[in-house]
Amino acid sequence: MNADTTPSYVAFHGERLLAQGDLRNVVTAIKPLADRGEAGVLVFDAASQQVDFDLRGTLAEVLARLPANEPVADSDAPRGRGRPKLGVVAREVTLLPRHWEWLGRQRGGASVALRRLVDEARHASADTDRVRAAQEAAHRFMTVMAGDRPDYEEAARALFAGDRDKFARCTQAWPADIRDHARRLAQPAWPG
Repeated sequence: MNADTTPSYVAFHGERLLAQGDLRNVVTAIKPLADRGEAGVLVFDAASQQVDFDLRGTLAEVLARLPANEPVADSDAPRGRGRPKLGVVAREVTLLPRHWEWLGRQRGGASVALRRLVDEARHASADTDRVRAAQEAAHRFMTVMAGDRPDYEEAARALFAGDRDKFARCTQAWPADIRDHARRLAQPAWPG
């Protein structure tokens, strides 16, 4: 999932998938459990990072505290260098003199050359990056939800080795919701 799409979340209560979807829907689903004082609810974002929320107060208060989907530009904030309306952000890059000399000789100057090089590298490594991101997301989720399950270590090895069949065998005995979500996360990591 890229940064341009709305993030997706999943919530587990113990071994059971409780909710999935946008942040508001997931928080709405877990709020009653928090109100009853039930523990064991874990929420993960699309990259399988655990997310915590302040669930105190009414549902409306909790939802009001959630971060907005889109960052809001602060019109009173001082503007830095670059072209912020176009999404250009100025940052510091440290290079050796020979790198600056080469960049200075390129058509369009250093910034154009650097953007072109980054775009070419992103394009060339898109498949590798997709596989790595899927492996890391699946592994983060598996570590939290299945780290003490039988065959966890073998499943992790199979995930990073690109062995879909072995991964399926190693995860077969896991609780269905955990197994299915781990497999969904790992799907982009498999060849072909």
